[in-house]
Amino acid sequence: MARVVWHVPVTVTGRTTALRLFRLRDGRRCAVGFSSAEALAALLGPGQAHTELSEPALRALTDPLGVDALVLDPKLVAPPVTGPADRPAAVAPVQLQRR
Repeated sequence: MARVVWHVPVTVTGRTTALRLFRLRDGRRCAVGFSSAEALAALLGPGQAHTELSEPALRALTDPLGVDALVLDPKLVAPPVTGPADRPAAVAPVQLQRR
């Protein structure tokens, strides 16, 4: 049986690598994994550092942190970006007069 590998986003600072944790809609922390490096780059950008982990390895890293939710191939849940017509009009700057 082939080993299933998740592509997991990480943050690299100097010589330290840490898992990136996210939040579910209800506010609970979760770890995410992607089925391919391409899927990860499509959602988080091509510059997102990542590592390959199996699901049991990811669970072993997140369980001590109290993170019990894992999400495979998440989708963006932010509100969609709308065009300029849907944005509030910019307010003209007010010029103050000195007295």
